[in-house]
Amino acid sequence: MLFDEIAALVCTTALFSWLNRRFFNLPNNVALLTMGIAVALALLMLDFVLPGQPLAHTVGRSLNRIDFYKAVMQWMLAFLLFAGAVTSDWNRLRNRGAVILLLASFGVVVSALGVGFLFWLAMRLFDVPVNFAWCFVFGALIAPTDPVAALATLSAVKLPRQIETEIEGEALFNDGIAVVVFTVALQFASNSVSDPALADIGLLLLKEAAGGAILGIVTGYLAFHAFNTVNDYADEVLFSLALVMGTYAAAQILGASGPISVVVAGILIGNRGAPQAMSEETRTYFFGFWRLVDHMFNGILFTLLGLEVLVLNLKSSLLLSGLIAIPIVLVIRLFAIGGTVVTLKPWFGFDKGTVAILTWSAVRGAISAALALSLPEMAARPAILSATYAVILFSVIVQSLSLPRLVRHIID
Repeated sequence: MLFDEIAALVCTTALFSWLNRRFFNLPNNVALLTMGIAVALALLMLDFVLPGQPLAHTVGRSLNRIDFYKAVMQWMLAFLLFAGAVTSDWNRLRNRGAVILLLASFGVVVSALGVGFLFWLAMRLFDVPVNFAWCFVFGALIAPTDPVAALATLSAVKLPRQIETEIEGEALFNDGIAVVVFTVALQFASNSVSDPALADIGLLLLKEAAGGAILGIVTGYLAFHAFNTVNDYADEVLFSLALVMGTYAAAQILGASGPISVVVAGILIGNRGAPQAMSEETRTYFFGFWRLVDHMFNGILFTLLGLEVLVLNLKSSLLLSGLIAIPIVLVIRLFAIGGTVVTLKPWFGFDKGTVAILTWSAVRGAISAALALSLPEMAARPAILSATYAVILFSVIVQSLSLPRLVRHIID
């Protein structure tokens, strides 16, 4: 039963969290991902040593019952984005709105095209059979900074307020754009469309982004009115759950961006609904509930991400694609951030080290993994999965752990 797999995953996450707090005290996302991978590799080694006891195969079969793409994109993401958005300061986001907008749009498109092109050149150089269309798909799925991973990183690093706002805003909004770019790239690679017109792509992006924002405003105000008419924390927490699930479901039906819609609704509730329509007691329970949701789903997601090694079927022969992808993604990220800063510098001030910090803090995570795992079976899939997982591991473990030192070096 699916309940058994979910129960085992929650218990594993709780155990990993206890071990981390008791012995390691690492950032939670880093610890859970690392321990998940360690357990997966240990099971694979046991299968090799004791071939008559296929533990890795048994656990992997159980994991396969949990559709990673659906778990991330259709379940956890809406709750995690809302939990992050309700604690965001609208005034700070508005003041850096142009920067965030350019990072979440220009940055995603440039990253998708740049990473796709350089990855294609590298694959040709090393005779790895991946055509350009599928390299562009890889560029699109690895382009967005993951909001779950990014917000977890922000909680563990003391950053300048302005840079923190830019990282937070980009992470909250760029995945909606990235999913559209990924969808177009996948259709092109699968020959579903022969020559996608730029105008059509632009209209699709506008429909997703603007439609999601409008929907979030509408449902957010409806929820605000509901909060304003009652004074019971249990009902108001229930209203917020209905807001998240109803908004995300409506966005999917209307063809708008679900992530953007719940982010906008969350910002509205966090900045207007909570201070104006909730009592102090309700605010305590409301924010406490969403902090718990964020912590619980965040932990489950990173544990699951680590254990997914068991079902990826990665081969040592594909290690090269992963090693190549890491510097390519970092170089293109540097170019995209540098271009954004140069473009907006005449009108906006930027803190010292903005380009370096925004480049290094670009953590990839569950969204990229979910998009990669949703790819159909084809010749390029193993190379793309290897490259995606390598970038995720490097960003979550190496970049997250070394970011505090980089920040101290730049600021001090």
